[in-house]
Amino acid sequence: RLLAVCGPLLLRSSFRPAPLTAKPMDAFGGLAEVATRANVAVACATAVGLVIVTAALVSKKATIPRDASGGTGASWNSQLLSGCKMLQTQDAVLARSKVDASMAEYSKLFEGKTGQCSTSGLQGGEVTSKESVAKRQEGYRTMVNNFYDLVTDFYEYGWCQSFHFAPRWKGETFLESIKRAEYHLCSRLGMKPGVRALDVGCGVGGPMRNMAVFSGATIEGVTINEYQVRIGNKYHEQAGVGELCHTTRGDFQHLPDAWAATFDVAYEIEATCHSPDKAQTFGQVAKCLKPGGLFAGYEWVVLPDRGYDASNARHVAVKEGIEIGNGLPTLATPDQVKQALVDAGFEVVEAYDANAGAHSPHQVPWYDTLDGKMSLSGFRMTRLGRVCTHAMVTVLETLRIAPRGTTHVSAMLNATAIDLVEGGKGELFTPSYFFLAKKK
Repeated sequence: RLLAVCGPLLLRSSFRPAPLTAKPMDAFGGLAEVATRANVAVACATAVGLVIVTAALVSKKATIPRDASGGTGASWNSQLLSGCKMLQTQDAVLARSKVDASMAEYSKLFEGKTGQCSTSGLQGGEVTSKESVAKRQEGYRTMVNNFYDLVTDFYEYGWCQSFHFAPRWKGETFLESIKRAEYHLCSRLGMKPGVRALDVGCGVGGPMRNMAVFSGATIEGVTINEYQVRIGNKYHEQAGVGELCHTTRGDFQHLPDAWAATFDVAYEIEATCHSPDKAQTFGQVAKCLKPGGLFAGYEWVVLPDRGYDASNARHVAVKEGIEIGNGLPTLATPDQVKQALVDAGFEVVEAYDANAGAHSPHQVPWYDTLDGKMSLSGFRMTRLGRVCTHAMVTVLETLRIAPRGTTHVSAMLNATAIDLVEGGKGELFTPSYFFLAKKK
């Protein structure tokens, strides 16, 4: 009976191209084209695997062995069974019955375009209008909190506990590049034992733990999302860095006055792109730093000096697809980031795109993993891996193992991956605009 249900659903969701008028949760654009070229036998084998996994879950309750090792899918210790466990986590703050409503509320902030991308549905302009951007700036707390309630487990399952990209040299593994980007911050900030650092927008704390182990510094992280606080602090204890790392729930637009002039350094890793007002966010960071304190980070920006053209509708659609799938009010330019730092009371010491050499013959493009390169450890991140994950989610939601609305979340993340790759290939966008600034 399970095979009769799972097999056709998997084949339909993975191998049928979605029309441009499809509902958001069905719009796959380029992913569908990739899937149609795959061997149908692979899908059939996967369907059988899904049936076995689902039957096992139905017959026996699964527990989630979360661990803080930081590797790709580290907390979910197998490819298929772990996906089912991910969708049944007991740590969740958002009730299963509210996933669909939360996704619908999030989608309204992006004019109902979630699940669409530049190759399927997005024309460019609707999400970039002043009214649309202002709506997200005003509702940023709801936007960001709902986003991470919905996607945190997908990120950890399919990426790793460090929710960011990184420049990568040939011969370097994906996880080595992720950690090197984090250690670069430690080096530039002079982090060492006795230094107190602030992690602005820390997620589940993957970078924080890596950087604490590397540097010996004490790190306080802040995130707006209660779910990330809950599992982040759990991971700190499991990793043995509970005395060095701690996560607090808070809004980086309004950091506690009690933190004023108490931190030696601060950093953010692809986090303040969520801010509705970067000057205010950076001003709050400056408030928390001691005089002369350093602030470094990696920021998501469009690149008008290299490829992005605001008058090009396709470029705007790519930009909007990235914003929709990542909970962003609007993407800034490098000049806007630097000006916000100056307005907040910082002196910009250095600023550059850490991915400027992404297309060098000596480097692996930062978007390469999303673009379909296959490996056993990184399968979930590839195009085919994402298609298989979406098919699994579709089956599990149909069987009511996964909460209603989960398929919509999966479709949104698949759609934004397409635009991230296109933005990277055309040098319209980088997720790694590095800056180092000093409090005046």
